[in-house]
Amino acid sequence: MSQAVATTLLSFVADELDAAVAPPIAAAARAVVNRLHGLAVLFYGSVLRTGDLDGVLDFYVLTPPPRGWGMGAWATRTLWPDVSFHEVEVGGRIVRAKVASMPLDTFCRAAEGRTIDTTVWTRFAQPAALVWTADPTVGARVVRAVAYAAATAARFAAVLGPESGRPADFWLALFRQTYSAELRVEAPGRERQIIAFDPGRFDTLLPLAWQGAGIGHQRRGELYAPLVPERDMRATLAAWWWRQRLGKWLNVARLVKAAFTFDGAARYGLWKLQRHTGIDLPLTPWRERHPILAAPGVMLRVWHRRAS
Repeated sequence: MSQAVATTLLSFVADELDAAVAPPIAAAARAVVNRLHGLAVLFYGSVLRTGDLDGVLDFYVLTPPPRGWGMGAWATRTLWPDVSFHEVEVGGRIVRAKVASMPLDTFCRAAEGRTIDTTVWTRFAQPAALVWTADPTVGARVVRAVAYAAATAARFAAVLGPESGRPADFWLALFRQTYSAELRVEAPGRERQIIAFDPGRFDTLLPLAWQGAGIGHQRRGELYAPLVPERDMRATLAAWWWRQRLGKWLNVARLVKAAFTFDGAARYGLWKLQRHTGIDLPLTPWRERHPILAAPGVMLRVWHRRAS
């Protein structure tokens, strides 16, 4: 990130992350971060946009480095994030959260684009709130990492987007490409929904993030043209080539890991089932301990109930 202009980007990100959240969300975040012994918790996703507390909150909990070198620590270091589902009672109601957790050091590296991963900088180029931090030093590290995420995303958008276009054109091109690289199944137009939530925010962010990445630009009315030197263009396209080809395999490995390590997978699956079909199945000890083995039986029960 260019030091001379990073101050403006950092200020933009700090103000956005400092946005207040509803008290039930703050309470749920504090409960989750205490359970996971985290250093900070970021709130993002659809409920941030809609405020619908009947949905599932999306949290990123940033943690200290894992201890030891056992299988669990190895998985945390290499196939992050760890995923868990939490139900928290707040003011007499149950607030649900799906949580991704990973070491703070790893989050910073991923945000800077120093790993093959695309998920961190793609997600945190989008709106987020920093709900809680252990201390101001941690908070400053998180703000800087999120600013790097925006700069990294803008750097790739400059070469994956059009030669000239509106800011939304660059963001849309970026999100389409990263969805493909991440093996994510998104409904058509999902990237437009993200931009439509606050188009002015994305319009403002793009030139700031380009500056933060050390990329100049020309502007004619609503159209922007990034000024990327040929050498940098080739290097960024080469970096994208590797991410595009290895990203799917990385995310397949993460899905396999999550299938066996997703804490609360059965509770999350049964809640989603009830929410989307109206079929309420009990959480038995067997289903909670063996969610993968229990899945065929659950689907058979659903089929029978629908048939009847």
